[in-house]
Amino acid sequence: MKLFTLTNKVQLKQPNLLNAVIILFILTLSFGKNAMAQEKIQMVRLAKIIVDPLQLDKYNIALKEQMTTAVRVEPGVLTYYAVADKNDPSHITILEIYADTAAYQLHITTTHFKKYKETVKNMVKSLELVDVNLIGSAKKPDM
Repeated sequence: MKLFTLTNKVQLKQPNLLNAVIILFILTLSFGKNAMAQEKIQMVRLAKIIVDPLQLDKYNIALKEQMTTAVRVEPGVLTYYAVADKNDPSHITILEIYADTAAYQLHITTTHFKKYKETVKNMVKSLELVDVNLIGSAKKPDM
């Protein structure tokens, strides 16, 4: 009779141990994902550019080629938006979003980026790079 009781006690403890192991596993996965998310912080930058108005068309062609190539071939280049001031189209602002700073560092070493820099070096009158924090975004689905 005593052996039967001992066996029941062991059986009751096993589910508790199993539950503890499962909880530990879930917590480990949860903290692991949070740590990875914290390590991979997107790099967001604004490039404020003033282009020689006489070379604006050539500049826009070079910019569009560089942007589309970067997004197509570089996994770490997430977003480019380039806009021109309506009152002065030679004032261009580019929103760039990279997966992280390592993706940006890789981007500036690529052949297509170096080609762009070489092509536009005499077109750009002013360049200001501003690192920013993305505080929110909203867009319609499938856009």
